[in-house]
Amino acid sequence: MMIMTSEWAFILDEADELSAMILSSEQAQKLSNAYNDVYTDDILVHQISTFNRMKEQYEDVQRFGKYHPDYHTIMKQIRQQKRSLDLDERVASLKIAENDFQDLLDEISLIIGKSVSEAVKVPVSNPFFATSGSSCGTGCGTGGGCSCSA
Repeated sequence: MMIMTSEWAFILDEADELSAMILSSEQAQKLSNAYNDVYTDDILVHQISTFNRMKEQYEDVQRFGKYHPDYHTIMKQIRQQKRSLDLDERVASLKIAENDFQDLLDEISLIIGKSVSEAVKVPVSNPFFATSGSSCGTGCGTGGGCSCSA
């Protein structure tokens, strides 16, 4: 059982403040706007759901490879549908906004992790943050597999 202390209350208040700052950030606003641009267009939503259904068929085809009876048809259709979605400016803007928001979250995670200890390993999606904020030299446990000097 955890006893609420003034220190815990302070930490929770700070976490709430950080959460509010993240949600009011430029990256969060751009993500919200891009998401609304994509998911308020019924035609685009239909294209996305069709693509998601095709992805399920694609995964089924991948299990059997070229021996699946619909291999060539499904492979061609999924490439066409993906290209169509990728060329839509709203989808591209959403992907960029998602990446920018993830970079913000990664940066915040690194700051919090390093404030606890330099040895804390923080998983990040952007390799820039992984190399600039890594604690190489302390050993990663992979025998240098992360290209550090373990």
